[in-house]
Amino acid sequence: MQKAYKLHGVNRHYDWGGFDFIPSLMKIDNAEHKPFAEYWMGAHASAPALIETNNGIGQLDKLVDANPSLFLGNKTANEFGTLPYLFKILDVAKMLSIQVHPSKKSAEIGFEIEEKAGIAINAPNRNYKDKNHKPEVMVALSDFWLLHGFLAPELLEARLQEYFYFHPLLDHFRGVDYQGLYRFFMQLSSADADIILKPLMMDAVASVKSGEVDKSHPHWWANKYYNGVVPENSIDKGIFSIYILNIVNVKKYQGVFQGAGLLHAYLEGQNIELMANSDNVLRGGLTPKHIDIDELIKHVQFIPTYPNVLNGEELNSMETIYPCPVPDFGLSKIGLNEGESYTINSKSLEMLLVIEGAVLIDNNLYKSGEVAMVSPLEQVVIVGQSDSILFKSFVP
Repeated sequence: MQKAYKLHGVNRHYDWGGFDFIPSLMKIDNAEHKPFAEYWMGAHASAPALIETNNGIGQLDKLVDANPSLFLGNKTANEFGTLPYLFKILDVAKMLSIQVHPSKKSAEIGFEIEEKAGIAINAPNRNYKDKNHKPEVMVALSDFWLLHGFLAPELLEARLQEYFYFHPLLDHFRGVDYQGLYRFFMQLSSADADIILKPLMMDAVASVKSGEVDKSHPHWWANKYYNGVVPENSIDKGIFSIYILNIVNVKKYQGVFQGAGLLHAYLEGQNIELMANSDNVLRGGLTPKHIDIDELIKHVQFIPTYPNVLNGEELNSMETIYPCPVPDFGLSKIGLNEGESYTINSKSLEMLLVIEGAVLIDNNLYKSGEVAMVSPLEQVVIVGQSDSILFKSFVP
């Protein structure tokens, strides 16, 4: 049996993606100038990776289904029945939607309700694509910006006091009522929301144009979303979330974990992302996609968030782990100098993504952008052919 297999992921060409980062990483010619938003490495049914085996190329999901113990290991196979994580590379050029992910129990209930209602799995108004939760950890590959949970109460109170157009909302927050504030605003008619959002957008555009604000200020992102133009009407209500959520800047190789119920959005930059094997997203604006506010509100945790940026914990001089408080996945970074070797003893199906440099893995060469899938319970040696950085996904 092979110890390691070359894995080929699937590119996703969403319109918010960049044009250069992923093609450059993977040495792909993007002559058609397509947006390369995400690169999926996993067994999700909508975009399964391909695996090079001694018997030819096969789909990861089908290989796992045919022999779960062989490809997953008995522990993972017994606990999950399939590969429990989905590994990704993202290039966020345009802001992503304000969103929240459901808990596993909520996803199971929501999926069954939509199945019984006869809503097609690919219907634009479908909320639940599968029965799984979607906690996720991200590690920045560049200077990265995101929205991450509600501001602390004193900061949110000050934000509402700061601008006259927010003053009518103070009575709905009352210093503590996150749900009351959010529900009230998101259920306003478009015309009533515009009374607040139009002067806000005028302020945002003027502030950016004059150089008064930078990326740490919500005006910067409101202005970016509308490309410096104030809409006449029907302003996206997701703009309000930019002002009531934490704006977090994550430096290269720092990380952030995001669990169920946390309202968030990626704003700009490149990262890797590791999540439970799910595509369940409930959206709250900054998107032309389906928005179901009532369903969204059921799943949001209406509490303040105090951002915890992860620097990682050193396992040894070469490997750093990013703590993930879930059983579905784990993530670490491996750094090698040219000529150095590092041995891993896999406990599950593990993926080794080369981000910088080139390495030998089980005596096969892997360059930046390439991925080795390591079988469970194998000892594999990684040898740096140059100074190299890899990320390892695994099941704890």
